[in-house]
Amino acid sequence: MNEAVKPGAEFFNTKIADLHGFIARVLEAVGLSSTDADRVGKLMAEADARGADGHGVFRLPQYVQRIESGGMNPRPEIRVVREQAATALVDGDNAMGHLVMSRAAEIAIEKARSAGVAWVGACNSNHAGPASLYARMPLAHDMVGIYIAVGSANHLPPWGGTEMLLSTNPISIAVPGSRWPELVLDMATTNAAYGKVKIKAQLNEAMPEGWMIDREGKPLTDPKRANEGFLLPIGGPKGYGLALMFGLLAGTLNGAAFGREVVDFNKDFSTLTNTGHAIVAVNIASFADVREFKEKVDRVWQEMKSSPKLPGFDEIRLPGERSARIYQDRMANGVPLSRELYSSLDALADRLGVPRL
Repeated sequence: MNEAVKPGAEFFNTKIADLHGFIARVLEAVGLSSTDADRVGKLMAEADARGADGHGVFRLPQYVQRIESGGMNPRPEIRVVREQAATALVDGDNAMGHLVMSRAAEIAIEKARSAGVAWVGACNSNHAGPASLYARMPLAHDMVGIYIAVGSANHLPPWGGTEMLLSTNPISIAVPGSRWPELVLDMATTNAAYGKVKIKAQLNEAMPEGWMIDREGKPLTDPKRANEGFLLPIGGPKGYGLALMFGLLAGTLNGAAFGREVVDFNKDFSTLTNTGHAIVAVNIASFADVREFKEKVDRVWQEMKSSPKLPGFDEIRLPGERSARIYQDRMANGVPLSRELYSSLDALADRLGVPRL
């Protein structure tokens, strides 16, 4: 059975290549160039392959609705508007976030080759999928990747408040090893990303306690009542603090939306979101011998894995290890898609006149 799939649920496995091709066909049908549609399709399929089910093809109908409603620009001119040796600010021209951030990552990697470290911010962007997609990109160049973003809808109030002024504002940090899989932290600053809430609603499943509370502070477990409450931050006030600071760095610093300026892209399909992101590439060779560094990362991996376990734990896992297992499985066996999701994708394909998945 494919990992991350619940026993008894009705799922159908789909090959990554088929998923990639379907997404690209749909996006090209709504106006993207074949090159851009292919790039986004590849990134969205990778999101599913790595287990980020709330950020892959699940989002396709929503993206299409925003493009058709004028909320995203299918033919953008992504450009650098500010630049120094180790920094850049990218204006995404309201493109799909995948296009903006893959371009920003390319710029950061190129600058880090000579500058050692590069920070690239982005504005006038959109939802870009899981954070780890972009933090991983520097890995192939013997670099560490760090990504932060302002989420695409506010579902979190400041600690002790009730007005939703913050989003899930994620962070991902990717560090390469040698013999073992890379270490990749990818987390929201809330206990659950809102995409997981939407998946629960589609599958008619209850949410675990601890994901959301209502406006009286009571647990909220019905995902179809999500608009009656808000997400909870990780670590209480500490998660709130991280969400706030990441928002300032990825949003305010880049001239992107933050706080009350954030548009809820789950409800509003036409207003420009001006989503902000930031990516940092750290050239390992500027600080250490690359081979020696990776070997030390391997040693840390082994130390963590072999350390004594508490009762009830059969394994100590490191950040990114579960995702790596899911990726290996799904590349071989395909991505499990629910019957409900398949139905929505079939309807989308029929409406646009493209072959079904």
